[in-house]
Amino acid sequence: MTHLSNTKDLSIGIDFGTTNTVIALAERGGPVRSLRFSHNDSLFDVYRTLLCYEMTIQSGRKNVEVTGGPWALEQYINARGEVRFLQSFKSHVASKLFQETRIFDRRYTLQDIMSDFFRQFMANAQDNSGEQLALSSAQVVAGRPIVFAGYAPDEELATSRYDAAYASIGLEKVNYVYEPVGAAYYYAQSIEKEATILVADFGGGTSDFSIVRFERDGDNLRSTPLGYAGVGIAGDTFDSRLIDNIVSPHLGKGSGYYSLDKKVHEMPTHYYNRFCKWHELGILKSPTTLRELRELRSVAVDPSLIDTFIDVVDNDWSMDIYKAISRAKMDLTAQEVTDFSVRFSDSKIEKQVTRAEFESWIAKDLAVLEEKVEGLLASSGLSVSAIDKVFLTGGTSYVPAVQKLFARHFGQEKLASGKQLESVAYGLALVGLDQNLSSWTV
Repeated sequence: MTHLSNTKDLSIGIDFGTTNTVIALAERGGPVRSLRFSHNDSLFDVYRTLLCYEMTIQSGRKNVEVTGGPWALEQYINARGEVRFLQSFKSHVASKLFQETRIFDRRYTLQDIMSDFFRQFMANAQDNSGEQLALSSAQVVAGRPIVFAGYAPDEELATSRYDAAYASIGLEKVNYVYEPVGAAYYYAQSIEKEATILVADFGGGTSDFSIVRFERDGDNLRSTPLGYAGVGIAGDTFDSRLIDNIVSPHLGKGSGYYSLDKKVHEMPTHYYNRFCKWHELGILKSPTTLRELRELRSVAVDPSLIDTFIDVVDNDWSMDIYKAISRAKMDLTAQEVTDFSVRFSDSKIEKQVTRAEFESWIAKDLAVLEEKVEGLLASSGLSVSAIDKVFLTGGTSYVPAVQKLFARHFGQEKLASGKQLESVAYGLALVGLDQNLSSWTV
């Protein structure tokens, strides 16, 4: 919903991400800041996009407790009852295939899951930071990707799901702005003269690019959008390459099974294609899939590999894998080699991984990102020399291969970054105070 003019003095910027979520506040005449939350005696600006549902029996009655962010991770690790752990659920937001899922004995739509997450975020932030938001008097600006993740994404469906989730926390009037535009607006606060800025925003599910021309007129910031592009390759994709090459071979990928005529066939790949995607892990833990895996185990060339796969799926070792993968990716950002290690019930995976290997695994993904940026320049009618600054934001922007890609194209001196995890939310909140807010909205 757009507005012809903007007179509100408080703005809320929401960057609901696949991996992390940040909510920023901006007041006219004051600095922009994050809505913070306290966890284990530390204050944080970034809230992990996680949910955990735990069912326990109290006095003979079933009770379901819901937690979000770092509390969800703690609940998952320390659970006393049955748990369902969710991550990367934003990747389903534009999918017609995801209509609902069953959590214990109740059916949940994606809107239900998103609403639970937002309620947990707001409860944790308000309870721990002391912030009391006057939602009705604030301008609300929420980010959205340029291209939604998934096959044949439905933008209208995604918007309706966003609207329902925000309405559940009292936000009935929401302005939507492309996420990289929010990052561009944040970075543009620091420019003193006109500049053409390319923003590359690397999220968990999508990578989005925008080119915006900014001009200063005193304290006013004028902009002209020159082009947008997006692609469903980002941090989760890089994670999937690590899983596929490090973890999946220990779970049977590439091994074989015997058919009735005693011929050896390769293990079906669709199980492993789902396994390496965080948002599809829950699909594997279904009675049908587990039954199929046990049937494969009975004819497997190496049954112990399928035993490990069943253990990982049935006993929810996904978070341990996620932590090990994230640690490896962070290590390879700072150093040339790392030791990967993860343990399951009766087995473990230990492997030395080099940065060169990682870069070879993501080479095709980097080529797609490069092609998308080149296509954006071409469609915008701009040369490389016309770009004054390249602002890189999002967690994946730390990956050395991504940095090298943009340095090779535009020159190291043009690259800029800052507040990689908060810049989108900060920019969205600042956009909410702009007198020409409607010129920024989708």
